[in-house]
Amino acid sequence: MLTNEQIQDLKNRLYEMKTEAEKELDNHKGYESSEGGPEDSVGELSELDNHPGEVGTENFEQSKDYTLNIHAREQLEEINAALDRIENGKYGYSEKSGKPIPYERLQAMPTARYLVEEQENA
Repeated sequence: MLTNEQIQDLKNRLYEMKTEAEKELDNHKGYESSEGGPEDSVGELSELDNHPGEVGTENFEQSKDYTLNIHAREQLEEINAALDRIENGKYGYSEKSGKPIPYERLQAMPTARYLVEEQENA
Protein backbone atom coordinates (compact mmCIF):
# COMPACT_ATOMS: atom_id res chain seq x y z
CA MET A 1 0.00 0.00 0.00
CA LEU A 2 1.26 3.46 -0.89
CA THR A 3 1.95 6.09 1.73
CA ASN A 4 0.47 9.57 1.45
CA GLU A 5 3.96 10.90 0.68
CA GLN A 6 4.42 8.40 -2.17
CA ILE A 7 1.01 9.24 -3.60
CA GLN A 8 1.78 12.96 -3.45
CA ASP A 9 5.13 12.38 -5.17
CA LEU A 10 3.47 10.40 -7.95
CA LYS A 11 0.68 12.96 -8.24
CA ASN A 12 3.28 15.72 -8.72
CA ARG A 13 4.97 13.63 -11.43
CA LEU A 14 1.62 13.11 -13.16
CA TYR A 15 1.00 16.87 -13.18
CA GLU A 16 4.46 17.41 -14.70
CA MET A 17 3.70 14.80 -17.35
CA LYS A 18 0.34 16.45 -18.00
CA THR A 19 2.01 19.82 -18.58
CA GLU A 20 4.46 18.23 -21.03
CA ALA A 21 1.67 16.44 -22.92
CA GLU A 22 -0.36 19.65 -23.16
CA LYS A 23 2.69 21.49 -24.53
CA GLU A 24 3.16 18.72 -27.09
CA LEU A 25 -0.48 19.10 -28.15
CA ASP A 26 -0.01 22.85 -28.52
CA ASN A 27 3.04 22.24 -30.72
CA HIS A 28 0.97 20.09 -33.08
CA LYS A 29 -2.37 21.93 -32.99
CA GLY A 30 -2.82 21.90 -36.76
CA TYR A 31 -2.92 18.13 -36.86
CA GLU A 32 -5.84 17.34 -34.60
CA SER A 33 -7.62 14.10 -35.31
CA SER A 34 -10.92 15.92 -35.93
CA GLU A 35 -9.45 17.35 -39.12
CA GLY A 36 -8.81 13.95 -40.63
CA GLY A 37 -5.40 12.56 -41.39
CA PRO A 38 -2.20 14.24 -42.47
CA GLU A 39 -3.18 13.78 -46.08
CA ASP A 40 -6.03 16.25 -45.50
CA SER A 41 -3.71 19.07 -44.47
CA VAL A 42 -1.21 19.42 -47.29
CA GLY A 43 -1.69 23.18 -47.12
CA GLU A 44 -0.22 25.31 -49.86
CA LEU A 45 1.78 22.55 -51.46
CA SER A 46 0.97 21.86 -55.06
CA GLU A 47 2.50 18.82 -56.65
CA LEU A 48 2.88 20.76 -59.89
CA ASP A 49 5.02 23.53 -58.39
CA ASN A 50 7.25 21.50 -56.11
CA HIS A 51 9.89 18.89 -56.58
CA PRO A 52 8.56 15.41 -55.69
CA GLY A 53 11.17 15.17 -52.93
CA GLU A 54 9.81 18.33 -51.30
CA VAL A 55 6.26 16.98 -51.43
CA GLY A 56 7.45 13.69 -49.91
CA THR A 57 9.31 15.50 -47.14
CA GLU A 58 6.29 17.67 -46.36
CA ASN A 59 4.00 14.63 -46.30
CA PHE A 60 6.42 12.83 -43.98
CA GLU A 61 6.58 15.82 -41.60
CA GLN A 62 2.80 16.11 -41.55
CA SER A 63 2.41 12.38 -40.85
CA LYS A 64 4.99 12.61 -38.06
CA ASP A 65 3.24 15.61 -36.48
CA TYR A 66 -0.13 13.88 -36.76
CA THR A 67 1.25 10.75 -35.05
CA LEU A 68 2.87 12.81 -32.28
CA ASN A 69 -0.46 14.59 -31.73
CA ILE A 70 -2.28 11.28 -31.36
CA HIS A 71 0.37 10.00 -28.94
CA ALA A 72 0.15 13.18 -26.83
CA ARG A 73 -3.65 12.90 -26.69
CA GLU A 74 -3.48 9.27 -25.60
CA GLN A 75 -0.85 10.11 -22.98
CA LEU A 76 -2.99 12.96 -21.67
CA GLU A 77 -5.98 10.62 -21.37
CA GLU A 78 -3.88 8.12 -19.39
CA ILE A 79 -2.57 10.85 -17.11
CA ASN A 80 -6.05 12.23 -16.45
CA ALA A 81 -7.32 8.71 -15.73
CA ALA A 82 -4.49 8.20 -13.20
CA LEU A 83 -5.27 11.53 -11.53
CA ASP A 84 -8.94 10.49 -11.33
CA ARG A 85 -7.91 7.20 -9.68
CA ILE A 86 -5.92 9.17 -7.10
CA GLU A 87 -8.97 11.32 -6.33
CA ASN A 88 -11.20 8.23 -6.11
CA GLY A 89 -8.79 6.29 -3.87
CA LYS A 90 -8.26 3.60 -6.52
CA TYR A 91 -4.75 4.61 -7.56
CA GLY A 92 -2.02 2.04 -7.06
CA TYR A 93 -4.32 -0.96 -7.39
CA SER A 94 -4.61 -3.19 -10.44
CA GLU A 95 -7.80 -2.66 -12.40
CA LYS A 96 -7.70 -6.35 -13.25
CA SER A 97 -7.01 -8.11 -9.95
CA GLY A 98 -7.33 -5.33 -7.38
CA LYS A 99 -3.87 -6.18 -6.03
CA PRO A 100 -1.52 -3.33 -5.07
CA ILE A 101 0.84 -2.17 -7.81
CA PRO A 102 4.41 -1.90 -6.44
CA TYR A 103 5.67 1.63 -5.86
CA GLU A 104 8.70 0.92 -8.05
CA ARG A 105 6.41 0.19 -11.03
CA LEU A 106 4.45 3.37 -10.42
CA GLN A 107 7.69 5.36 -10.22
CA ALA A 108 8.70 3.99 -13.61
CA MET A 109 5.20 4.34 -15.08
CA PRO A 110 2.91 6.58 -13.00
CA THR A 111 -0.05 5.83 -15.28
CA ALA A 112 0.17 2.04 -14.72
CA ARG A 113 -3.21 0.34 -14.40
CA TYR A 114 -2.02 -3.24 -13.99
CA LEU A 115 0.70 -5.35 -12.42
CA VAL A 116 3.53 -6.20 -14.80
CA GLU A 117 2.40 -9.82 -15.17
CA GLU A 118 -1.16 -8.67 -15.93
CA GLN A 119 -0.10 -6.03 -18.47
CA GLU A 120 0.85 -8.68 -21.03
CA ASN A 121 -2.69 -10.04 -21.02
CA ALA A 122 -4.47 -6.66 -20.88
